[in-house]
Amino acid sequence: MTCFLLTGAAGFIGSTLTDRLLADGHQVIGIDNFSTGRQEFLTNALKNPAFTFVEGDLLNRDQLLKAMQLMPVDFVYHLAANADVRCGTENPRKDLEQNTIATFNVLDTMREVGVKNIAFSSTGSIYGEPDVVPTPENAPFPIQTSLYGASKLAGEGLIQAFAEGFGFSTWIFRFVSVLGERYTHGHIYDFCRRLQSNPTRLEVLGDGNQTKSYMYVQDCIDAMLLATAKTSNPVNIFNLGVDGTIQVRDSISVIINRMGVKPELVYGESTRGWIGDSPLIHLNCDKIREIGWVPRLTIPQGIIRTLDWLLNNQWVLKP
Repeated sequence: MTCFLLTGAAGFIGSTLTDRLLADGHQVIGIDNFSTGRQEFLTNALKNPAFTFVEGDLLNRDQLLKAMQLMPVDFVYHLAANADVRCGTENPRKDLEQNTIATFNVLDTMREVGVKNIAFSSTGSIYGEPDVVPTPENAPFPIQTSLYGASKLAGEGLIQAFAEGFGFSTWIFRFVSVLGERYTHGHIYDFCRRLQSNPTRLEVLGDGNQTKSYMYVQDCIDAMLLATAKTSNPVNIFNLGVDGTIQVRDSISVIINRMGVKPELVYGESTRGWIGDSPLIHLNCDKIREIGWVPRLTIPQGIIRTLDWLLNNQWVLKP
């Protein structure tokens, strides 16, 4: 039995991964400060004797050390992060603290207790606005366009340096946006809430031509588990996403058709919804496909699955 420690265990992806690892018969220690995670997402995990939860903040080294010393940990999934790209310029220190300093604390605590395996949830945002599309893992590095992406890139650098300096084995996953059950922030969540409040009008940030890629949460977890099982370099970097893309206006069409509403759509004039909102995100995911990963859902199917879950779990939509 492998013992995993998950940071951000009560979050969207973290809680889903927790359930998968427990279902596979592993021991799991979860840590979360509930800044964005939900207690409700751990309902099933907390019933499992193989799951131990610690309410703690990664900026508090004592709390992190306590969690990592509860039992011998074999592998860390570091998923905790501030993922609010849109508001990054309103509180610039938040990305530094929650994404970069927190990552250093996890790495240094691992070093202290002798844990040497870590998987990290990075982001396709580190590519900024690249010249190469679809963008592969070895694309020339562009200028950073968001504090979120910059903080994640700094986290990647720390992980790579710990691999070199302390013999860590590391997996870095650059996600597109993830959809599915337990999704609690992003455009589908925002549009669903606003359309329920006023089904006759929907204001959209940007001109609606922003082109994005998304993936279903269970597909994301399949890819992570497959990569950690099948690759063993000191540093393993994978883009995670489906092959296709969708424009924001087409995503809106899927949403309003599923909800059965016909709002007036009011678009902005900018090609970006906010600072750091890349007008085109499309990752080359050949590398993860080459080791056998195949996604279950298309982007429209993922949008519908997400929307149905939100509509069936109205408590998530309440302020």
